[in-house]
Amino acid sequence: MLKITSLACLSLFVLRCIGQTASGLVPKKYLSLPLGTIKPAGWLSDQLKVQAAGLAGHEHEFYNYVSDSDWTGGTSAYSDIEEAGSYWFNGLVPTGVLAEDAAIKNQTQSFLDYVLDHQDSTGWIGPEVNTTKPRYLWGRYLFLLGAIQVVEADPSQADRVVGAIWKFVQLANTMLNNNNEGLEEWAEARWMEFALTLQWLYENYPNGQEDLLINMMQKLKSTGSPWEDIFAEANFPKSATDGMTSPFGDLSWHGVNIAEALKSFAVSYRFTQNSTELDVASAAWDIVFQYHGRPSGSFAADEFLAGLEAVRGSELCMVVETMFSCVLTLLVAMVVSRWRRGSYLYQVIGDLKYADRVERITYNALPATLTGNMWSRQYLQQQNQVAAKNMNPDPFPRDGSYSNVFGLEPNYPCCTVNHPQGWPKFVSNAFVVTSDQSSLVHVYLGPYSVNTTLSDNNHVAVTVDTLYPFSDTLTTTVTADKPFTYYIRIPSWTSNGTVSVNDSAVQAVSPSNGLQSVAVAAGTTKITLNLPAEITTEERPHGAIAVHRGALNYAFDIPRNQTVLAQNAQQPLAVDLQFDATAAWQYAINPSTLTFHVGTPEGGKLPSPVFDSGLSPFTISVSACPINWALAGDTFTAAPPQSPACIGSPVNITLSPYGTTRLRISEFPVYSA
Repeated sequence: MLKITSLACLSLFVLRCIGQTASGLVPKKYLSLPLGTIKPAGWLSDQLKVQAAGLAGHEHEFYNYVSDSDWTGGTSAYSDIEEAGSYWFNGLVPTGVLAEDAAIKNQTQSFLDYVLDHQDSTGWIGPEVNTTKPRYLWGRYLFLLGAIQVVEADPSQADRVVGAIWKFVQLANTMLNNNNEGLEEWAEARWMEFALTLQWLYENYPNGQEDLLINMMQKLKSTGSPWEDIFAEANFPKSATDGMTSPFGDLSWHGVNIAEALKSFAVSYRFTQNSTELDVASAAWDIVFQYHGRPSGSFAADEFLAGLEAVRGSELCMVVETMFSCVLTLLVAMVVSRWRRGSYLYQVIGDLKYADRVERITYNALPATLTGNMWSRQYLQQQNQVAAKNMNPDPFPRDGSYSNVFGLEPNYPCCTVNHPQGWPKFVSNAFVVTSDQSSLVHVYLGPYSVNTTLSDNNHVAVTVDTLYPFSDTLTTTVTADKPFTYYIRIPSWTSNGTVSVNDSAVQAVSPSNGLQSVAVAAGTTKITLNLPAEITTEERPHGAIAVHRGALNYAFDIPRNQTVLAQNAQQPLAVDLQFDATAAWQYAINPSTLTFHVGTPEGGKLPSPVFDSGLSPFTISVSACPINWALAGDTFTAAPPQSPACIGSPVNITLSPYGTTRLRISEFPVYSA
């Protein structure tokens, strides 16, 4: 007997069973700006340049999965356009544009030209050389997302690129109508990635084929993984999934699939027009982070969902995909509904918990899993990570012992080619426009410049001067042809924030739905925001705590030495690095002694790269005492001991932003004086 526990579940069940009769797409609450309209400034511009100068910007020159020699095709399941090339292209297009790197732009243009020049006469994208493999759709989805970004940055290429996309879409439609040809388990799990391209076509280049596009979206959803059931409270795993069997198949608990699926309800709401999908979306976000969340902003899945223990892993691919899902969900926004006289009345608002989540992941989990120069990356990071080396035994039941080494390709290669999308997509979605195009909204705080035209031909230029999140102050200068309302997100962690306009008297911020509005006049307006935050602690398993201030999670940066395990023969900067602790890390802390410290960056600028040990101007000191804290294996910690006894006199230790650490303790046992 089917048990329906809520109106949301009932509505989604009905949709899956009988389909959706509504036509068209629900407009987004917020509109994204074309790639290149928003540019990073200050330290954030430097961070994009560090990425361009690191592994991301050079792997095409030597890394076999995306090098020139592999573009002609191949039989590897991971080669070329099957997946690796698509991942790389999707992240390197915006990297080249935002870092203003001519070499990367040339690489991505050459890749685009090659793929489109070799499009099959049937419309199939990508070369098929010496292979009898079936045509699977999934590997093409990410190429399409990259191609869309090319058109945004360079509209002169629209005719050629959009024509090629449409040829592929027509073929994919035929395949889907031919007994779901081209779908396998990965395509079924990640159907929403293709739906994004179809929605972009619908809004920009529909070619009179709106009904076909909507029908394809419906088909993808109906044949895809049942994410509304997977995320349901009754079905969702509330602990590490080791030894458990999913009723929906293994890939339903796969970490990267979960990360991508978090946007599935926002994507499908636009064509189902069923507001309860977004209620389910909100609940899905909450349940993932309740049972698997990390203080760094990410969640735990060392291949599959891994619970709350601090030594379990979070995959780098999962980090950047969660960021992108946050971005997409916020653009569509949440819907608050109430029932009256047989119909729903809707008020569309932006639920800014997604924006808070994006910042926390971007400023913590993302940089922590790469070396400061971004030449080496992990497959899995840990909240408590006391070594990065070949772990025998290792704490990851389904991933290899090399998974937390910093290197070119620890464990699987996917994160090598996929990680570059993180920083540039964060930047390119830092500002949005309201759906009526009359107002600009600064969503993800940091240093930027923006040039755009709002409704009524209102030319607007914005510069944001700030060291945020390594400073609490943002100075924004807006130049506009005509008056308009400018909005700035006020993060939920802000305490006693203030705003001043044109050096007027300082006033307390008064956000509505998380947004501070400022009436901007024609001409130049200066906005000064101060967004201080209190030190807060987060309860973690075993009586441990995590420490936060503002967007930053704080950790004890364990002193370490470095051993080069391997070096690429073609590129000596691509190295595998082992890190070992050179000092004690077995401490309990007294949270009542947490004290925030602000350093003064030399010349008012942050060092480069800022996400490296000892370089942050923000630190927190705390009283800590040495304790007995065992290793569960040779290279990873046991769970934090609960209410441990001090075995030595207290000392003061310094906590640094999590993203600047490579070995760390970030979930601490607690003692009281």
